Amino acid sequence: MTRQKGAQAMSDPFTRQSRYSDPGPYAALLDGLPTDPAELSAVVRNVLVHYRASGLSFAPDRLAEIDGRWLDRILAADQSRNPGPLTAPRAPEDRVAGCCRDFTLLMVAALRHQGVPARSRVGLASYLIPRWNCDHVVAEYWNGERWVLIDAQLDPAADRPFDPADVPGGLGPGEEWRFMTAARAWTACRAGELDAGTCGVDPSLPMGGEWFVRDQVVHELAHRKGDELLLWDAWGMTGPDMPGGPGPIDEIAALLLAADAGDTAAESEPARRYATDAGLRPGTQVICLSPTGEHTDVDLDHRTSTLPS
Repeated sequence: MTRQKGAQAMSDPFTRQSRYSDPGPYAALLDGLPTDPAELSAVVRNVLVHYRASGLSFAPDRLAEIDGRWLDRILAADQSRNPGPLTAPRAPEDRVAGCCRDFTLLMVAALRHQGVPARSRVGLASYLIPRWNCDHVVAEYWNGERWVLIDAQLDPAADRPFDPADVPGGLGPGEEWRFMTAARAWTACRAGELDAGTCGVDPSLPMGGEWFVRDQVVHELAHRKGDELLLWDAWGMTGPDMPGGPGPIDEIAALLLAADAGDTAAESEPARRYATDAGLRPGTQVICLSPTGEHTDVDLDHRTSTLPS
């Protein structure tokens, strides 16, 4: 199988909604949305507002929207204030509070609804904070020839040295503005090509460094396998203690990079490991370490949250 055919074959499963991207009773809201990805991303920005980057302040009940997790809950929150088409203009303060993962989830869901293979990618962006590799999630879709990264959170009208509808990925000279998948970032850190000390949520916060990049690889694998969890969800092999050491993550990262290069065998092996290793997959429960300050145990099957016992 040629690399092109292999990439096409691997794109097919990504047309199906996951349990997180499924719009449920709000599926009709995704009908008739723009088919041009750049125009579609404008609709996404009309529905969502970043809970930190927007500069807005949210009351506790509104801030809790960042833990919506499932797209049907995000759309329910939107429709409670803005009943009607997603294209109808919304004031920024009336949009659903979320983060990069939520912009991506809605973008991916809308593309899948149109039959376009799409998936979310967890990694690091060098274009959000100067001289910092910020944790980030962007959408990726198959345009018939290649996978294209699109950052639905960014307004293309802003002055940037790259197109948010075709975000560059890389780690070489001249690639200062880029999105790196977690697998690529981890491999670069391990090879001494990227300083893990420049990777994390924000330079002023303690969430960063080698363990953080390692966690992102676990999240990248989960998202690739249809568990598009929140960036602050924790389970199994996640956490600063790095349970299991770096070895298993080295292997997963290498397989993810090979799959990105079109290796169909490399795509199936992470799927097998994900299905059989309870440390990699979230199972039925995660711990939500929410930026709201509330930490809860989340039952993913019953979609309920409880305070830790």
